[in-house]
Amino acid sequence: MFQDLHIIDWHAHFPIRGDVSQGGRRTREVRASGNPQAQERQEFRQRQIEKTRHQWRMAFDFPEPEKEEHTPEEQADRWLAELDKYGIDRINFVTGRDNDTLAKIVQRHPDRFLGMAHHDITRPDAAQELERAVTQLGLKGYKMLAPTIPVLLNDRSLYPVWEMCEKLGVPCLIHFGMLGAAGGVSYHPNISPAVLEPVARDFPTVEFVIPHFGIQHVTDLLFLCWSCPNVLVDTSGSNQWVRWMPYNLTLDDLFRKFYETVGPERIVFGTDSSWFPRGFALRYLQDQLRICRFMNLPHDELQLIFGGNAARILGLPGA
Repeated sequence: MFQDLHIIDWHAHFPIRGDVSQGGRRTREVRASGNPQAQERQEFRQRQIEKTRHQWRMAFDFPEPEKEEHTPEEQADRWLAELDKYGIDRINFVTGRDNDTLAKIVQRHPDRFLGMAHHDITRPDAAQELERAVTQLGLKGYKMLAPTIPVLLNDRSLYPVWEMCEKLGVPCLIHFGMLGAAGGVSYHPNISPAVLEPVARDFPTVEFVIPHFGIQHVTDLLFLCWSCPNVLVDTSGSNQWVRWMPYNLTLDDLFRKFYETVGPERIVFGTDSSWFPRGFALRYLQDQLRICRFMNLPHDELQLIFGGNAARILGLPGA
């Protein structure tokens, strides 16, 4: 289907109730507070936000997310069918409710599924949990959402986690920039990838991957990549955030700029796929392949971006 390219989707979320990618944590906290006024405000805000999210789904011709429940096993089998349908070699789920749940999902189809630890980095046992997730559960790296972390990512209290990444030889995927769909978080002390520079410099053997081209902090990410050769970028998602930039910016521009600066060895393809009935976001793959082909990238560089780099940083055999 893709001219002999072996595609690995490096960045997807397993669709399961309670997953951090669903953005429901803040709503649950408001409801749990027992404050009727706070709950009413939140529900009013959600109705406003849903209008913009509906516009986004209409723009990409995506269906409404399903509301019916499915077991993790059913969802895993549905995802396997998606990979077969579109000719995708493997998929890496960066979240799946918790480490144990995601590990069980990966084990259901271990030749096609991969997963990453995604527990709270501020847990007292965060480093030990990462070690357990990798050495006992078989997960392949560590994923976190920087705008949800209450301390600066370069705080020394978090260094045991970076040391564990170094010890285990696993990559770290860190989301910076606005978080969530329309109405999400756009301000936080950890919003810019620039905060990662001291960590990336102190741990040069750890590969840090920043998704979605850094979202609104493209300049900060480019200079972070300039400063730290162990920082990579992933291409995942609709990247519709470019609409909100104060200057004209397209997905074509992003690919060209990062290709010119960091090269094909540091660009990793992903879709940010998650919910059904959309399933695998084929449109994102098609759009990105079209851009790279019109850039006249040779086959070996296309293979790096759309599968080879993911295979290498995830430690797959033969990579």
